[in-house]
Amino acid sequence: MVSNEQRRRQLAREKFERQQQRREATRRKARRRNAVIATVLAMVVVGGATAYATGALSGGGKKDKADAADALPTPKKGPDPCAKPAPGSPAAKTWKSEPEMGVDKSASYAMNLKTTCGTIDVKLDAANAPHTVNSFEFLAKEGFFDHTKCHRLTTGGIYVLQCGDPKGTGQGGPGYTLPDENLKDEKLKGNVYPAGTIAMANTGQPHTGGSQFFLVYQDSQLPPQYTPFGTIGADGMKTLKKIADAGEQTGAGDGAPNATVVIDKATVAKS
Repeated sequence: MVSNEQRRRQLAREKFERQQQRREATRRKARRRNAVIATVLAMVVVGGATAYATGALSGGGKKDKADAADALPTPKKGPDPCAKPAPGSPAAKTWKSEPEMGVDKSASYAMNLKTTCGTIDVKLDAANAPHTVNSFEFLAKEGFFDHTKCHRLTTGGIYVLQCGDPKGTGQGGPGYTLPDENLKDEKLKGNVYPAGTIAMANTGQPHTGGSQFFLVYQDSQLPPQYTPFGTIGADGMKTLKKIADAGEQTGAGDGAPNATVVIDKATVAKS
């Protein structure tokens, strides 16, 4: 016969086990969420590798493939709102090291991206992100961004258009990496990159940004690990909205944009 004390201990043990199970479930959920956040913008921009956050279907027999196909979301197909790209091809040149610092941290700089979908105007923050702005001024003068595709659009959870890869795959870069800057920007409140922010993509590790950047068209929850280096103007936001409204190709909220977004010409100058 079970005594009252034994019964009390048994109930206490069962309660403890239930608590442990709930805590472990919460930890698993948090780990999954953090993994998504950490990789959703992670791009290896040197060395030819990539940490592109896309889903992968498991291989196997015909039944597995059929089941996986049934589970795939239906791609969202919208009309292409953009014009044909200007003639030309992306540059193939790379460099072994970051360009020598020449940016004036006390001056104002503006970047103009003439894309097939419209102009994206950006006010750059040389005072708080001098290495990044200096690199963009250098690359723009070299024509590095000209004729490059904006290869990625996210439409769920985070809301960004990603550009700056001459390969158009998420694997390209200038050959060098940049230090992280401005990660304590007061605008990044509550781990939110506000709409209108332009920031650097990276591998999720410190000091791994290269040339790839993302344009935030709607407030996006992200850890402050991606250098914010400017603010998109009103005309640029209109262009981004047009691109976002056309959707992306996978239907899963993360893929190539339906809009043919190509940067015909990029310029950076003192304003």
